[in-house]
Amino acid sequence: MSAATPTETEQISVEQNGEAPRTKRGVPEGLWIACDSCKSTVFRKQVEKNLFLCPECGHHFIVPGRVRIEQLLDEDSFEEWFAGLGPKDPLGFVDTKPYKDRLKAEQKKSGLTEACIAGRGYMRGRPLVFALTDSAFIMGSMGSVVGEKLTRSVEAATEMKLPLVILSGSGGGARMHEGILSLMQMGKVSAALARYQEAGGLFISVLTNPTMGGVAASFASLGDITIAEPKALIGFAGPRVVKATCGIDLPAGFQTSEFLLEHGFVDRIVARPDLRTELSRLIDYCEM
Repeated sequence: MSAATPTETEQISVEQNGEAPRTKRGVPEGLWIACDSCKSTVFRKQVEKNLFLCPECGHHFIVPGRVRIEQLLDEDSFEEWFAGLGPKDPLGFVDTKPYKDRLKAEQKKSGLTEACIAGRGYMRGRPLVFALTDSAFIMGSMGSVVGEKLTRSVEAATEMKLPLVILSGSGGGARMHEGILSLMQMGKVSAALARYQEAGGLFISVLTNPTMGGVAASFASLGDITIAEPKALIGFAGPRVVKATCGIDLPAGFQTSEFLLEHGFVDRIVARPDLRTELSRLIDYCEM
């Protein structure tokens, strides 16, 4: 008779004592995450405490919008605007599910009403209008509500004569579920920015991973100063789409922050730990 394995022995011992079999406890789900860059498995809480940077290689993970506000603005200084604006389903759009059902699911999953958060705050004591797009909500795509929030924010910055910072994390570009109503937001926000800049306003655009499609082709590219985080994917169509369309091999690092800095598309690459300081310094310099 073969010897019982440790698991079998433990099971027999428990049964002989008249107790119910014990179940082995596993590692809680989501405790560890894989780094997309170095492929290391890292402790999630350590990443979160480290500004969502990989402790092994410094890779910049995607950051939730509310956390971005905490990282960049002075504590308890942010006053959110237009929080009551919610999306509709004007086209009755259906893909794998009805758009109205997708909106409800995204709102429940992300805790956001829409992909944009906007308002007024302070950065190292400097007042400013701040807005961002959050990729947690339909990849941060720009629908009619996102465009409206951004336009109203730009107009408020114009009226209040405040600097404007918009942080883009939109991998979805213009939201196809809203058709032309989404595409027209590109022109609407861009026109508001033109009026703001004619009035002498300072617009700093911060590009994070990913910033693509109609967002990259409109307001994200119109900053007086354009800053990008390291190794962010920035462009219109993605690299795979461009390669398939053109049928040629793309340059190394195509559509990364570093490639775009080399070709004059962005003004500076700033790592996340330095972003708050550099934005404050730029506002001071340009507002003198």
